[in-house]
Amino acid sequence: MKILAIDSTAVAASAAIIDDNKILAELTVNNGHTHSETLLPLVEKALYAASLDIDSIDLFAVSAGPGSFTGVRIGISLIKGLCFKKNKPIAGVSSLEALSYNLKGFEGIACPVMDARRNQVYTAIFQNGQRMTDDMLIPVSELEDMLKEYNTPIRFTGDGYDLALNSISLPYVTETPVRLRLQSAVSVALCAKNNYEQNKNIFTDSEVQPIYLRASQAERERNERIKENG
Repeated sequence: MKILAIDSTAVAASAAIIDDNKILAELTVNNGHTHSETLLPLVEKALYAASLDIDSIDLFAVSAGPGSFTGVRIGISLIKGLCFKKNKPIAGVSSLEALSYNLKGFEGIACPVMDARRNQVYTAIFQNGQRMTDDMLIPVSELEDMLKEYNTPIRFTGDGYDLALNSISLPYVTETPVRLRLQSAVSVALCAKNNYEQNKNIFTDSEVQPIYLRASQAERERNERIKENG
């Protein structure tokens, strides 16, 4: 099964193609350019590198959030456009679950962390490949309290890596290699493959939706204005 996956939920943008468990192409850009500029060219370059066209893809996968509201929307919109009228399935993958695949094989706690600003993180806890919590939006201090319950090595991954490492003081936190700290479309693809085999979170182009754990800044400001105006 050929899977094309994209991730634009954080600062880096990534596109990858796998065939079963074989990586055919993987490209990541972390240069500060907007995802609206970089994501489609990454997909086109990945297809070219894999010597495939878009009709060769069996399953499309997108990191559907949580994460940057703009990045999530760009990824969802692009994957819908790529699949339009193709009658191909889409795997909408949790960005946190996909990040946990960066640490596949690590025998301990894999803790994806994405910086949600205001000293908060999007996070979840995985142990030996098994999900231990739902996706959460919590203060970093609360995450530290949760991790104290696990007397086992812990690794962080995601764009909140430095925030977590500098804020959480636990003796069994171990360093994650730099390459494994970034969002990876390969991890999205592998997570999507697993979901597809379990018939979980598979959608059509009209069904796939973003995963948000809180209102956007614009929505929060609108709600504040409504409160102020009574």
